[in-house]
Amino acid sequence: MSTLRPLLPVMLPALLTALLVAPAPPQAHASASGEREGIETARTARQIAPGVRLESYDRLEAGRWLRIDELDVQLAGPGKGPGPGPGAGGGAGAVAGAGAASGVRVEYLGGRGAATLADSAARHPAGPGRRVVAAVNGDFFDIRGTGAPLGPGIGAGRLLHAASPGAGQAVGFGADGRGRVLRLALDGSVTLPGGRVRPLAGFNTARPPAEGFAVYTAAWPAAGLPASGPAVELRDGRVTAVRAAVRRPARRERPAPGTTLLVAAGATAAPELAALRPGDAVAVAARPVASGGGPLPANAVGGREALVVAGVPQNHDGEPNNAAAPRTAVGFSGDGRRARLVTVDGRQRDSGGLTLTALGRLMHRLGAHEALNLDGGGSSTLLAALTGETALTVENSPSDGRQRPVPNGLVLTAPAGSGRAAGYRIEPVGGAARAFPGLTRTLRATPHDAHLGPVPARGAAPGWSLPEGGGRIDPAGGLRASAPGPVQVRAELGAARGALRVDVLGAVTRVRAVPDRIGLAEEGERARFVLTGYDAQGAAAVVEPRDVELDFDRSRWSVADDGRGGFTVTARVPGAAGPLRATVRGTASSVAAAELALGVGLSDRPLADLEDAARWTGPGTAPGAGRPGRGLALAPPAGGGTAAATPPRPLQVPELARSLSLWVNGDGSGARPAVELADGDGAAAVLRGPAVDWTGWRQISLPLPATAERPFSVTRLSATAPGATRAGARVGATAEPAAPRLLLDTLAARTPPTGVVRTPTAPDPIVATAARVDARPWRFAVAPAGARPATAFAGTSGTDSGRIPAAASPRTPATTSARTPAVDFALTGTGRPAFVHRGVRFLPLGSTRPTLAGGGLERITALRAALAEAAREPGTGALAVVEPYAPQAVGRKEAALRLRLLAEFRRATGKRAVIITVGAPRFAAGRAEGVLTVAAPRTGRTVIGADAFAVGDWLSVLPAGRR
Repeated sequence: MSTLRPLLPVMLPALLTALLVAPAPPQAHASASGEREGIETARTARQIAPGVRLESYDRLEAGRWLRIDELDVQLAGPGKGPGPGPGAGGGAGAVAGAGAASGVRVEYLGGRGAATLADSAARHPAGPGRRVVAAVNGDFFDIRGTGAPLGPGIGAGRLLHAASPGAGQAVGFGADGRGRVLRLALDGSVTLPGGRVRPLAGFNTARPPAEGFAVYTAAWPAAGLPASGPAVELRDGRVTAVRAAVRRPARRERPAPGTTLLVAAGATAAPELAALRPGDAVAVAARPVASGGGPLPANAVGGREALVVAGVPQNHDGEPNNAAAPRTAVGFSGDGRRARLVTVDGRQRDSGGLTLTALGRLMHRLGAHEALNLDGGGSSTLLAALTGETALTVENSPSDGRQRPVPNGLVLTAPAGSGRAAGYRIEPVGGAARAFPGLTRTLRATPHDAHLGPVPARGAAPGWSLPEGGGRIDPAGGLRASAPGPVQVRAELGAARGALRVDVLGAVTRVRAVPDRIGLAEEGERARFVLTGYDAQGAAAVVEPRDVELDFDRSRWSVADDGRGGFTVTARVPGAAGPLRATVRGTASSVAAAELALGVGLSDRPLADLEDAARWTGPGTAPGAGRPGRGLALAPPAGGGTAAATPPRPLQVPELARSLSLWVNGDGSGARPAVELADGDGAAAVLRGPAVDWTGWRQISLPLPATAERPFSVTRLSATAPGATRAGARVGATAEPAAPRLLLDTLAARTPPTGVVRTPTAPDPIVATAARVDARPWRFAVAPAGARPATAFAGTSGTDSGRIPAAASPRTPATTSARTPAVDFALTGTGRPAFVHRGVRFLPLGSTRPTLAGGGLERITALRAALAEAAREPGTGALAVVEPYAPQAVGRKEAALRLRLLAEFRRATGKRAVIITVGAPRFAAGRAEGVLTVAAPRTGRTVIGADAFAVGDWLSVLPAGRR
């Protein structure tokens, strides 16, 4: 099987499995102006609770992928709401009370300092007879100060904090359940001794006002209070203590319950506060008011930019926060009875984020009459409950790679239900609902009540059955199917039941470990791998530990079933390397075995000794003294300039490397060295070193990003001078500092040892002899670009006619010889329109534009159109996608989507599909999910015999030079 990047789907079983779970047909969407904005490529949906539904989907747009998660919430109170929203009926959505009596509430979450959304949701008191079902992050916050929210907050009808100056927009939820976007202001007063009344300018406000009084209470939503001038403590309307001013970085602690801290600033308020003494009577009153009138919400969380106002999406072009980024937003229907809580992932290869303007258009498409932007970036997080579970799971992909602590959010609570089992959620352990005949597929049944909530007392396990036959299943849910095809699995106990369709593939013919190399840093460290099996058509499924025999050095490693369909490897020694062989029981080891390379212990593997520094090019770059020998000198211009050195060729980083190290001879200038990388998808990454505040040689360590696609290559070494203001402040001078000059030497990768993975594979059956190719009804060739065989096809008779081009007519074949079969035409590239020839629709797809520069949208749009044409044409039996070898142009996600579309086409129509790559470094042929793949090398001529309506394989391929 090829490992070429154009055939990446066969190397991405995990991604492919995710794409193949309940796929929805791609949908195109347009903006209000009619401009096509992208294609929806996958959608999943599940009911979270009565009145709450989660929709998750991907979109391919001209410049990015997007991952979107949205909670569709019916907000009406018990007995007052509308019926179920679109998509709420049937299946998991058809639950008791999904419409009128949902009883869903949206409440303020947090208020005791920064915490992850999951931790805050786990601590939230839902109230008697209720449970927490979902949550999203909330307000922008004072990220470089106290960490407190910048906007207003109301919880359970009580003012928790007022907005800092310049804030005030919020999403609010009334006692009747309705939601709206509103502006909340503070109406408050301070009554001083003698009856003097002053306006209250701040209440638990993150950034105290520059003039006037502010108070802080035990409801302050952070740990320490902001720095301020003198203050007095109040209890029961009396001054109990006078406190001195607190300046940064020191902070006051949160007031104790029942105590209020009064602070003041400015020429008027500060002297009045300074005159207060213990025992003085001081009264404070504070309440929120809604600008423009209307009832106050029972719960509210602040936000910032209006996205949709009175049904009109807002244009934020030119505003500072309008760059593409991760986003969180809340929108409401015109009557406020339906809400959409949305997160859009960003700053990732798989999701580029949205601008505010584009976010407003998205919220408008989702039906929002009004919508508000909440905090985004690394804060964007959406949690939802699984059916029958208490804990919430993270549904989106936070851009930090983990949940960021945030000060507040919105939490959804719903009636808890009876707690008695009314049904079962059935899911396979560790993977998709696929199995191999004769091998185990473990299923898990989780009971849930009529409101999809947990069943605290699980009691007896359900009985398992296969009502339509097709194998056997043990009492623990271990399915062993007998033959390929779908099987229906049922779990039931009394009136509670659940069902799941499991697709049984063909017999397993090969397996591979994912990943196939594991490098551990030290003794006791552990890592996980999964064994993925493939049938003869390249369809993939998990092979579980109970069906696998392992052969490895048990004195160096321990390997255990991880309970999730995979294995956990733990190092037992500080340094070692060796293989692990996994064989599927009951199959021939030659075709059903995989090898995994293991290693433990880190060592430096040099990438560049910089003795060739004279060959590195770039501004501010020159050879310099090394330690010893030659090194590289980088002299960035003073005042924030950058010097950068490009190597003669990119330096490949070992795939398992944990970090890079670099020797730096510092000059104490504060300049920052950096190593610039390209990841496996070609995306840029920068590893920034510390500010050089030392002199002499020092080795710095730069951890490699854990979430980027490997392998990496080093593209540049750089150094950036500190800004003029910072440098001047550091040295206590006003003159421009001298330009820094750093010396660099020996770039290395900290890498564990692993051996070479041996992956013996038999050639795919479509790789054939000349005689088999000649036996096909007709043939075509794939030749290097620029080649002009006698029958090379240079034109087309139209994309839909199905007529054979004159130059490719079978009546005038190329002259044949004992070594060269006759061909109808030759493919030498993709610079021609689509055409149909003898039952095969050929679709050339160019790759001059990368996926994230619009090429992916163009290619997938063309593919969808060609698939529709091929499905309609009775005389067309196959679709052939022709593409040039361009590993940096076609992204992983586009390649996996293309494979999914072709596999769906094959299953739905019974017709065939192949991906032909022109100009690859070497020949390869194989298949994934029934879709054939052929990579024709850039030298020689690959000849392919075809019969679009043959029984079995419809192609026979003769590699170049194998006549």
